Amino acid sequence: MRVGVCLSLSGRYARFGRQTAAALAAWRRLESSVDLIVEDDQSDPRTLEAVMPGVLGGCDIMLGPYATDLVRAAGPIAADAERVLWNHGGSGDDVQAAYPGYLVSVLTPASEYARPYLEWLAKARPLAPLWIGAGKGSFARQVKAGAEEAARELGVPVAHGDMPTDGEWDLLSAGGFDEDIATVERAGAASRPPRHMCTTAAGVSAFGTAAPHPQGVFGVAQWAPNRQPDGDILGPREADFLSVYADLADFLAAGVVVPGILARAAEYPDYPAVQAVAAGVLAVHCAHQAASTARQDVWEAAVSLDTATMFGRFRVDPRTGAQIGHRMTLVRW
Repeated sequence: MRVGVCLSLSGRYARFGRQTAAALAAWRRLESSVDLIVEDDQSDPRTLEAVMPGVLGGCDIMLGPYATDLVRAAGPIAADAERVLWNHGGSGDDVQAAYPGYLVSVLTPASEYARPYLEWLAKARPLAPLWIGAGKGSFARQVKAGAEEAARELGVPVAHGDMPTDGEWDLLSAGGFDEDIATVERAGAASRPPRHMCTTAAGVSAFGTAAPHPQGVFGVAQWAPNRQPDGDILGPREADFLSVYADLADFLAAGVVVPGILARAAEYPDYPAVQAVAAGVLAVHCAHQAASTARQDVWEAAVSLDTATMFGRFRVDPRTGAQIGHRMTLVRW
């Protein structure tokens, strides 16, 4: 089975694009029936539009790129080619529902990112107002809107306006990585810092070195190690996958050469890498179940599936292909 993917091996998303390429190479090492075709999209929608048709033409299964803006660019290309695109990198609610019949999403949508943190705050006593700092872009707006909706459901008060300067309060920062770091720094330096802080950036390992004082900060992640679902799963067990991922020399020896990746990889990949492997596992499974790689056959297999991988539960809205089964994980530094 030939699996194609355009990834950001260079450019602003390269931190996660390279990890994802390494993770997919580890999966290939464990799944010998898979051939992997990787093309650099340079973190740029125009480059993606130029290279993706060639990858589509040479593969049986197409995985999406990392980042919502790139998935937004990839969707029409897959639709024009009458192919299913397996979305592992675009959490935007609008994107996940934009291409019914063509886009299958494996990751939790942006509007559900903050729910585990809100559920935790709802149990804290006494309750304190939650101030939500949103960065630029649709991702931040969708995370904030989802957090506000969850707060209403759970009875968590929300503080509006500027960042609080007195009294008890809690913080949620929903932005890009650098925006989250700046918000945490500003909040920590306030005359009355928040009791609790949570950011989307704290869900990845780089937060530990980028944030000046990461201890105690909550993060939300699509996946974290040592939390594999109980029972049978599709694809590799977490321990087996991490064992191979930890030694990139094995990946290169397996014949998968990914430009720009260092000779060693971190012991634990960040969640963008694992969600891509889940997409590959699920895509191959659906093709086998359908005994076909035709778009309609694969789509019908995907929307009827309710299962789990090491990444967590998979179940999509059968009307849109948006993910409804997977849940975010709350982590703390």
